[in-house]
Amino acid sequence: MVGEEGAFVLGWDEVLTEEELSTTLRVLCMSEEEFKEYKEQDGWEDDSEEEENSTLSYEALSRLKTPCKKLLYDSVLLTLESYGSDLKAEQDLLNNKEAYEKLSRREQQALHVRYGQKRILHQLLELVH
Repeated sequence: MVGEEGAFVLGWDEVLTEEELSTTLRVLCMSEEEFKEYKEQDGWEDDSEEEENSTLSYEALSRLKTPCKKLLYDSVLLTLESYGSDLKAEQDLLNNKEAYEKLSRREQQALHVRYGQKRILHQLLELVH
């Protein structure tokens, strides 16, 4: 369901792998009975109305059912815990010109990437909390 990478791709305004995230959340939040039916049918039948409802814009994420929101929230927390530092530490380093300039160019670029990733994850936390 998640694909080869085993991850979902989030942008500033939308989920870029919305179909994969939508399908994964729907399956993981199913009751045992719903899952048995899903397996028997080999997934969902193509239904344009169902397809429209599966789109996960950031606005739609805030309207997910509580179990799906909790699953997504907990997953984001686990992802954030996998980083060696928190968002504030990254922000402090970016704001400390002297410390920032001591970093190599590669370390500076990595800092910007980590900071951006963490900001997106924190935005997602706010949407599903």
